[in-house]
Amino acid sequence: MTVVLYGCKTWSLTLRKELRLKVFENRVSRRIFGPKRDEVTRDWRKLHNEELNDLYSSPSIVCMIKSKRLRRTGRVARIAARRDVYRILMGKPEGRRSLGRPRHRWEDNIKMDLQEMVCGSIDWIDLAEVRDRWRALVKVVMNLRVP
Repeated sequence: MTVVLYGCKTWSLTLRKELRLKVFENRVSRRIFGPKRDEVTRDWRKLHNEELNDLYSSPSIVCMIKSKRLRRTGRVARIAARRDVYRILMGKPEGRRSLGRPRHRWEDNIKMDLQEMVCGSIDWIDLAEVRDRWRALVKVVMNLRVP
């Protein structure tokens, strides 16, 4: 899964992409664990998603991506304001935006991840300033089981 997660700290995931990643993860897990023999009919069958989740105890790909993205966010929020990365994160672009629906931004994904954790009303930049609290939050996101 390391190859799949390369560069995931900067990804801007949509719900469709998350679903496709879950399907990919289940497909790989089915390939690794193989079929299961049914005790009653003695026939071979594919493992169900719940059985795969029970066998594979590691966090899902989506949880890994979210936790790595939150770790990266904490680092960016703690760096000095004069650095380019911080200015890009906090800056407001000038000019006109293109027509149509606004694209998902990296910051929007961070806010959605925190809303899943019921921390949506908290200012995430202030929360990231305290390393211990931010690390605890990242660990909670890592262990969050997404169906």
